[in-house]
Amino acid sequence: MSDLHTKYMGLTLRSPLVASAGPIQQKVDGVRALADAGVGAIVMYSLFEEQVRHEEARQAEIELEYMDSFAESLSFFPTVASNEGGITERYLAHLEASANAVDIPVIASLNGATNGGWVDTAKRMEDAGAAGIECNIYMVPGDLEQSAEEVEDRHVEIVQAVKDAVSVPVAVKLSPFFSALGNMATRLDAAGADALVMFNRFLQPDINVETMQVEPGVWLSSPADARLPLTWIAALSGRIGASLAASSGVESANDVVKYLLAGADVVMTTSALVRHGAGYATELQKGLESYLQRKEVDLDTLRGTLAVPNDASTAEYERNGYVAALEKAKTTYGS
Repeated sequence: MSDLHTKYMGLTLRSPLVASAGPIQQKVDGVRALADAGVGAIVMYSLFEEQVRHEEARQAEIELEYMDSFAESLSFFPTVASNEGGITERYLAHLEASANAVDIPVIASLNGATNGGWVDTAKRMEDAGAAGIECNIYMVPGDLEQSAEEVEDRHVEIVQAVKDAVSVPVAVKLSPFFSALGNMATRLDAAGADALVMFNRFLQPDINVETMQVEPGVWLSSPADARLPLTWIAALSGRIGASLAASSGVESANDVVKYLLAGADVVMTTSALVRHGAGYATELQKGLESYLQRKEVDLDTLRGTLAVPNDASTAEYERNGYVAALEKAKTTYGS
């Protein structure tokens, strides 16, 4: 058996395969099934900023209502009605139960786009037993007046605020749609991000031409979706201090190996586990072990073998690859 132990954002994992946020984690039995299948860590499904804000607004309305009550009626309400039983409380209770149910790190996920709501909730997640916090910054800058600098600054501010609030490591799940992604990665690294998860997939809608309506779309990833994160992980590997987590496009053990060759510290998957069940994680890890044994190489030696060399210009390296790909296309598809 190959040694698959891995360091990820300061945590020691038994395997580089991580179950990323997904529906299997909605039940404690699903969390146990993933752990039994051998994954190194589990990222919980996301708690959304909008859900937290809605509940905070509801709480404020209740408090305001009771402030205007007659004094003689206050005895009927000795304490302000709480949000117990709400989405946030249920998430935290489930997070605590999940963390207690398995012996591997359970990482909480908070999904949002503004500066508010992150700090208090992240702290409560830590108190509930989260081994780390994944900030899923799902931001679509639709405001035509908003500059790229403002978008980037907001990401940095969120990371700094959460890092100041918790003692557990903090990961950032990124969009690939930055004009200078490499610079954004180095800024987040400098701001204290312990890991970068690459990448968040935007769930773009489709249009039904018959009903003439916009239809929201959710689809599972395919191996083709790995091309972009592979490129950036290879470019960033060894150049920043934060751990690199690959996300999207994992269907087989070969996909796991590709990400490790590019320099990923861990490889995350949801789609493959949804398609085949939690137990499929065992098959992915067996495939990785088989590859390592066949190539007679250990995991640490394998990792980053095909990353962009540290003494090479990343820009020139990628440009040369682009030109080479076009030349190959001419040969393959030309007449």
